[in-house]
Amino acid sequence: MKKLYDEVYRESIENPEKFWAKEASKVHWDKKWDKVLDVVDGHYRWFVGGQMNTCYNALDVHIDQGRGSENVLIYDSPVTNTKKIYTYNELRDEVAKTAGMLAASGVKKGDRVVIYMPMIPQAVTAMLACARIGAIHSVVFGGFAAHELAVRIDDTRPDVILSASCGIEVAKVIQYKPLLDEAISLAKHKPSACFIYQREQCTADMTAPRDKDWKDEMTKAQPADCVPVDAIDPLYILYTSGTTGTPKGVIRSNGGHSVAMKWSMDNVYDAKVGDVFWAASDVGWVVGHSYIVYGPLLAGCATMIYEGKPVRTPDPGAFWRVCEEYKVNQLFAAPTAFRAIRREDPDGKWAKKYDLSNLKKVFVAGERCDTPTLLWTKQITGKEVLDHWWQTETGWAIVANPIGIEPLEIKPGSPTKPMPGFDLKVLDADGKECEAGKLGNLVLKLPLPPSCLMGIWQNDERYKRSYLDYYKGYYLTGDSGYIDKDGYVWVMGRMDGVINVAGHRLSTGEMEEVVASHPDIAECAVIGIDDQLKGEQPMGFVVLKDGVDTDHETFVKEVVQLVRKEIGPVACFKIATVVDKLPKTRSGKILRGTMRSMADGKTWSVPSTIEDETVLPSIEQSIKELGYPIKDKG
Repeated sequence: MKKLYDEVYRESIENPEKFWAKEASKVHWDKKWDKVLDVVDGHYRWFVGGQMNTCYNALDVHIDQGRGSENVLIYDSPVTNTKKIYTYNELRDEVAKTAGMLAASGVKKGDRVVIYMPMIPQAVTAMLACARIGAIHSVVFGGFAAHELAVRIDDTRPDVILSASCGIEVAKVIQYKPLLDEAISLAKHKPSACFIYQREQCTADMTAPRDKDWKDEMTKAQPADCVPVDAIDPLYILYTSGTTGTPKGVIRSNGGHSVAMKWSMDNVYDAKVGDVFWAASDVGWVVGHSYIVYGPLLAGCATMIYEGKPVRTPDPGAFWRVCEEYKVNQLFAAPTAFRAIRREDPDGKWAKKYDLSNLKKVFVAGERCDTPTLLWTKQITGKEVLDHWWQTETGWAIVANPIGIEPLEIKPGSPTKPMPGFDLKVLDADGKECEAGKLGNLVLKLPLPPSCLMGIWQNDERYKRSYLDYYKGYYLTGDSGYIDKDGYVWVMGRMDGVINVAGHRLSTGEMEEVVASHPDIAECAVIGIDDQLKGEQPMGFVVLKDGVDTDHETFVKEVVQLVRKEIGPVACFKIATVVDKLPKTRSGKILRGTMRSMADGKTWSVPSTIEDETVLPSIEQSIKELGYPIKDKG
């Protein structure tokens, strides 16, 4: 009989070492740990003295259990009309040869390897190959600007870079090699070798002797065996999304990561051995690391590499086609993906064309999921939609619905309750714990559970300053929210998303929730802007659903009244405009900070992470038409 959530959670908080030692027994160890948890100067190190190999736990262990002929990696690329399925044996052999290719180039345990790849199977084999020989991989989102790639090269100082000739965005070929060449010319650190996977859509010019043809080198490579590494050795470095200037590289350990990934697959996603798990993200982001590559493979699930979009590749039925064709059991995507589908197919007609009977649950994360999007997705799929909240730094869910332990009541707008090991509190500006329902800063009482960041690569001072110094004894998430009387967590956005209007602390996230409830709105964003009289005031941007034809001025008045009715005059929500599209990063996050800089008349630049540069000029023009920035502020 399963334990109830409250009992499991309490045990993890009251006796974390006993709790996680038990869970660690489900992972294969070459040498058992000497100490479950060791704390050294603010760094939380799990399973000290233990040795294991993440790649062995992801692939070889399943083959040893007789599952070598089962499917493990599904590649579906609507942009190239390519489909390929790998068995465990096939993927293990490809990974072992890739690891051998790296080893022949001199890569060894502890060396760094930068991976700059599109969503193709070789991106997965590259990550696992590094793990196999104990090298530390640092995946940089494919297509990142040369400057952003350069600063990451200088920070990680890789011996080798793995890349491809191009990526494909819908129908546009993005040449990677010129970006890589420029990045290397900008970087102070120069890699000894670059392995380039030549794609049919674009052949890259090679620079001898540095550049090596991936396919040619693979024909000469000898398979490499798994190398045991210490549990606290880094598995990877991943830079937080949207980093500018000096990058912030999150360090993830091997041992704690594997234990937490396995636990989360069992208990957050209720994934079973043999399930098909699809995280519709990119390996360049933390979701891709945790739930395209490592989590599903550690749990014995098949995983998917999807090189496409939720719409336009070729239509709003793309996700549902994939779910039917490969009998997907768990679908995980950002709310933005479902908003995009909803905008083009508000009645869900495309979803009705496909058989979703194998789909058990839909999961959303990466940004706040507004209630209308959650309810719409549930309605058109006929499946429960489970929101959960986590960060690049944590690597897995801080707050979720633990359906593998005990499914809890769903409260739309809340990602549910804290997961084991995450002692979540809400503190006010003075560090006092807030009463139920009161908005404050979301923090985690130390120690952090396994898989959370071990630190920031080459910058210990920044690690402490960013996360540990704000409230002594707590990790600062940087998000604001509250916990209600039932223990449900409500994440209202970044701490800087809480604005002070005439002395009242108000959440722009809460306003977005209200605005998004309007039946004609596909998506929206609310930002706080400077106001001489009130300190700050909200400004709203709304995108209408396809086919909605209405007078914009009248429509904005409706939205303003809606906020006034639901939140009250105290919100001072009076400024809003209709736009064609919101500016977003490639991972789907709305560029609220850039929009605020525009409205406040501050200097702004085009973020390297932006999905579509053409959106920002139109947003700036809309802000000007609203009368902002105010040139004479008195």
